[in-house]
Amino acid sequence: MSCFFCILGGEGMKEITWDDLSNMLKKYDKEDISEIKKAYEFAKLLHEGQYRQSGEAYITHPLNVAYILAEMNADKDTICAGLLHDTVEDTKIINEDIATLFNPSVAKLVEGVTKISKLNFSSKQAQNMANTRKIITGITEDVRIIIIKLADRLHNMRTLQFKSEFKQKENAMETMDIFVPLAYYIGAYRMKSELEDISLQYLYPDKYKAIQDIQLKIKDDSKQCLEEMLYTIDGILTDKDIPHHIKMRTKNIYGIYKKLESGYKLSDIHDLLALKVMVDDIANCYQTLGLVHSKYHPLNDKFKDYIFNPKTNMYRSIHTTVFGENDRLVQTQIRTFDMDQIASFGLSSYWNINKGNAREVMQEDLKNKYQFFKSLVEINHVFADNQEFVRQVKSELFADKIYVYTTKGDIIELPKGSTAIDFAYKIHSDIGNTMVGAVVNDKPVDVDYVLQNKDRVRIITDDLSYGPREEWIDKVKTTTAKRKIREFNRR
Repeated sequence: MSCFFCILGGEGMKEITWDDLSNMLKKYDKEDISEIKKAYEFAKLLHEGQYRQSGEAYITHPLNVAYILAEMNADKDTICAGLLHDTVEDTKIINEDIATLFNPSVAKLVEGVTKISKLNFSSKQAQNMANTRKIITGITEDVRIIIIKLADRLHNMRTLQFKSEFKQKENAMETMDIFVPLAYYIGAYRMKSELEDISLQYLYPDKYKAIQDIQLKIKDDSKQCLEEMLYTIDGILTDKDIPHHIKMRTKNIYGIYKKLESGYKLSDIHDLLALKVMVDDIANCYQTLGLVHSKYHPLNDKFKDYIFNPKTNMYRSIHTTVFGENDRLVQTQIRTFDMDQIASFGLSSYWNINKGNAREVMQEDLKNKYQFFKSLVEINHVFADNQEFVRQVKSELFADKIYVYTTKGDIIELPKGSTAIDFAYKIHSDIGNTMVGAVVNDKPVDVDYVLQNKDRVRIITDDLSYGPREEWIDKVKTTTAKRKIREFNRR
């Protein structure tokens, strides 16, 4: 298994001790370390006599959660909350106590990750839906709540072997449905990849093992090719006095599985092998691109500039696939050091980059730059019922995406299955309300035409149109379109 965060040793993953966490905390201020140690000792006291299904003392779980958070460069309050995240749920402590002993910020984070259990629900399913909603919407209050929940889920998935087969599959399905998309939306790709791989291992163990063998063979076969390319590019950049660092990688197991399941042949997957080249600034990203292309012939249709056009989760990098040593196709990713931090750890890396007001910057960027945030706020406002809310989030936000173009070349992200109507309302409500048709890839289509990835779309409007018909609601995927159609027909 590709394991990005865990410490490996012996036969497998080594459980984290306070000494391991203490070593990880050396990059933090002394005052912060002292507060984190206080949280650890308090959690250890509260969880005394509690054990996990593995037989280990319960404190090993929050300790591992805290370690993951520290590796992600989370701030002191987040790590403290990671250590204390189960205390309100599993001990006699209350949030007010945490606020008094630590600070209101830590208490708020702990409250955000604590399951709703003290209300009367009609069923266990209703309770689960309420908790799922609380997890998802926590991001609108403080993105650190989601970061803690993801770290919590990651460690639980790493120790899933101690659960029954039914619980293993249930947890793996929930991880793929809820936590993997959340990791994607905050840009935490390392965590996302590991969660995907572990989930696949429990959902489809035979397929997991088969692809793991393929991945290991790719690593063995490609090691020399990648090392030679790395050495060559390193020499070129050194000669040009460009500060840099280069890493090798192979595609994660789930990534290979998804490609193969969608009909790709292994030989058609061009990002199985990759080099990551980190440089000091954007200008050097483009200079590096030119230098790589001067040495290795690029595959023209496999070039993507996510620096100029960032992904909707603000992922930024240049991707180019080139013919490397012995004509092996190798994807080369070029980005700045800060971009690499964000690509690995998502918004959590802001603590390392911005310091001081990092939380405010992080939350503000999430609100203003991340399309996911605005859509989530709207879904939360429109759907009062927890089950309907979760269903809409899964179908609109967590489903596969398509990326279509306006006539100006702007990229619009939509859930797979979206129609031209969804596109129109995504642009502006007036365009949706006066829509009478659409042109896709220079061909006229009906308003309910289902869009495909990379379609070029132009909406035809008429100010004298009767407006959106009520039956359009059944033809759209997005909450915005559904809401705007309902509002128009209620006039």
